[in-house]
Amino acid sequence: MLSDVMEDYLKCIYTLQAEEGPPVSTSAIAEALDKTPPTVTSMIGKLEERGLVSREKYKGVELTPEGETVALEVIRHHRLLEAYLAEHLDYDWSEVHDEADALEHHISEEFERRVAEALGDPEVDPHGDPIPSADLTPLDTDESTRLADHDVGDRVVVRRVSDRDEEELAYLADAGITPGTRLDVVDVAPFGMLTVRVVDTGHEQSLPERVTRSIRVGPVAEGDPTHEGAES
Repeated sequence: MLSDVMEDYLKCIYTLQAEEGPPVSTSAIAEALDKTPPTVTSMIGKLEERGLVSREKYKGVELTPEGETVALEVIRHHRLLEAYLAEHLDYDWSEVHDEADALEHHISEEFERRVAEALGDPEVDPHGDPIPSADLTPLDTDESTRLADHDVGDRVVVRRVSDRDEEELAYLADAGITPGTRLDVVDVAPFGMLTVRVVDTGHEQSLPERVTRSIRVGPVAEGDPTHEGAES
């Protein structure tokens, strides 16, 4: 049996690998989990002893196939719980992350199956994050980009929003910026503020860089009549 903390580390490493590629540095893990580097180094040693990560000196760590399977199971639990809380218990999307964090380590496989069935086996959670399949097949490579990396005139559609900050999620919901929302980038200030226009409503919203870095976007589908862009 793995401890909750061990599972949290594996989930964190999986997420960082998906974002930046392996190996993952100790400092990146420490920042993501709000731990000290010596604490992270100690835990990485325990995970390595169990064959869940491989470590290369001075470079970082990478999940082994066994470690990846554990991480995917925890992520599946977490994202299914988020979807269930939002859809069936009327939680706001800004409230589900902490609840799912508390529950994800403690549900049975039968409970997981019933939750998935009740939801109709969803592919994504309320924040747009993909839910691993029941057979824990590795997730496809994320080809989305950060909103922060786009320029004036770009038209994009929101794919995913980080679930880590409750205040940011409430702020984005009030602005009408959720997965599936089409945005035009209308201004990029020198100090990092980015202004977008919501295509469907015309509402403009200025977003600080820390928020635009947490929003993952993709191109508008060619079948969409507005895909030509903000300047068309």
